[in-house]
Amino acid sequence: MSQPLAYPSISRRLIAMVYEGLLLAGVIAVGFILPHALLGTLAHVAAPAWVVRAHFILLLMAYSVWFWLDSGQTLAMKTWKLKLVDRSGAPLRPLQAVLRYLAAWPSLLFFGIGILWALFDKDKQFLHDRIADSRIILVKPPRD
Repeated sequence: MSQPLAYPSISRRLIAMVYEGLLLAGVIAVGFILPHALLGTLAHVAAPAWVVRAHFILLLMAYSVWFWLDSGQTLAMKTWKLKLVDRSGAPLRPLQAVLRYLAAWPSLLFFGIGILWALFDKDKQFLHDRIADSRIILVKPPRD
């Protein structure tokens, strides 16, 4: 018989998001700023604004979706013992992971409305998790 899923507190998820932001600073430095700096310095060319925006969004999407599909956990989620699963506890499907990523942008950028949503949601889920039919669960250490 499977155990019920354990859900982390909102504060634990918020702390993990702050830590994720710190880790993403490194990803952005290497995968975004460095290529554009080299392009500008070596080739004396600046990418058009739409290319810069698309590069930024796609870089963060590749990072997030890859980790979510690979193990259900980004580096920060591993540290904070969190895992992303679908409603039944199974791994996310690729389109579900992309939907969650895309829904997270307005969820965060519109004054954090998608985060505040968790305060009123019956399952305490963020809005982008509700939209993507995903859940963040607490990973319990295996019993010996």
